[in-house]
Amino acid sequence: MAWDEWEQLKAAAADRSTGRMQIDHLADPVGGGGVSGKLRSDKAAWSKVGGDVGDLRGNISKALAKLADGQKGLGKDSGCLTTAAQREVHTSWEHYVGNVSGRCEKLSGLLDKVGNDQLRTDEAISAEIAKLKTEYKDTPAVGGQSKGR
Repeated sequence: MAWDEWEQLKAAAADRSTGRMQIDHLADPVGGGGVSGKLRSDKAAWSKVGGDVGDLRGNISKALAKLADGQKGLGKDSGCLTTAAQREVHTSWEHYVGNVSGRCEKLSGLLDKVGNDQLRTDEAISAEIAKLKTEYKDTPAVGGQSKGR
């Protein structure tokens, strides 16, 4: 039953398609088409976003320091399973948060660069962001698995 519904939805979408790309727009409240306007992009907006991402990196660094402080006093070989599990989770989070910080650093720089160079093409910007996604690919969840204990 669900498959038939999916096929009907695909057919309906194909019937509505004109085969051309259409950029969505706001409807004119009086009727008669879209609202005209200008696409604006300015250095100040890009710089602000880049700065905000840089601030986020600073906050992440502070959180990473607090995370490390929370681990002080744990013995290396206490024989306690809870301590071992906490150490495993800490190592995982330290790695993950470090990657997020690195991603923020590079993204902040990229956003500032885009603000300074408005003539770059969309493709070049997309390629730079794709590099970030490749370098800082999210990792699977770690910690809490029993590992034979």
